[in-house]
Amino acid sequence: MLPTVSPSAQIFLADIANVQSEINTAESQVSSGLKISKPSDSPEQLEALMRIRADLDRNTQVTSNLSVIKSETDPAEKALETATQLMDRAVSLASQGDNTTQSAATRQALAQQVTDLLQQMVGLSQTQVQGRHVFSGDQAALASYQLDLAAPNGVDRLITPTATRQVVDATGVSFTVAKTAQDIFDHRNPDDSLAPDNVFASLNSLVVALQNNDQAGVTTSIASLHTASDYLNSQLSFYGSVQTRIQDAQTYSNDYQVQLQTQLSQVQDADITQAAIQLSQSNTQLNAAMSAEAQMPRTSLFSFLA
Repeated sequence: MLPTVSPSAQIFLADIANVQSEINTAESQVSSGLKISKPSDSPEQLEALMRIRADLDRNTQVTSNLSVIKSETDPAEKALETATQLMDRAVSLASQGDNTTQSAATRQALAQQVTDLLQQMVGLSQTQVQGRHVFSGDQAALASYQLDLAAPNGVDRLITPTATRQVVDATGVSFTVAKTAQDIFDHRNPDDSLAPDNVFASLNSLVVALQNNDQAGVTTSIASLHTASDYLNSQLSFYGSVQTRIQDAQTYSNDYQVQLQTQLSQVQDADITQAAIQLSQSNTQLNAAMSAEAQMPRTSLFSFLA
């Protein structure tokens, strides 16, 4: 006949198993700091946990992308600030050349100074950050322009890129973050002819007028310089607005990161103090139960025969 376990023994074993399970859970929480370290720990909260982790990963990527864009936008904005200063200098030189008392030799010297400004402007159009030309749009590995005083606008257009790059903020909204050198320095009409506010062309026209000792041409170039300068300032404003939007997006992402971390902690992190108390209580309970069981009377057939 097979031996059987009495009902009281079955209850005792079940209670011991429950207490041991509580000990194992408490030990795991104390050692890992987590109340959910594997799916079976809390199946009902697994979906929420995975969603929060996915949101954290997404927000971390957004924050990284914003940082990269900022590292390119800030130098671009600084370059345009310098460009507006160059235009102011060009207007000053044009005013000197417009003086009726200026000699041809003086205007030649002024022409060289304006040529230097044009060369610097071309250099600004080639601004790079970690090997990327920030004003070359989708062809960032290449420079867009080089100096060519024989050209109508004083430069060679090396590429005609578009700027389709956008960045997405933590709310999922995307926005444009850059313009091309052509958009900024070499503005064109729809038929690709030079627009009246073309920065390169306005500087080159001044160079030509000064070299030719053409006072009327110098006078005309002053108006062109002012038009181009106003346009350049509008491009600077664009980058200023991008900087503001990036800063706002970074602030939101940082705040959202804290919010998500708090949510993750609430779902995932263990209450270490409570887990330690539970561990102590469960061990005490286990020891007491084992001690009580050891003191229970043991009887057999031989006890009655004695």
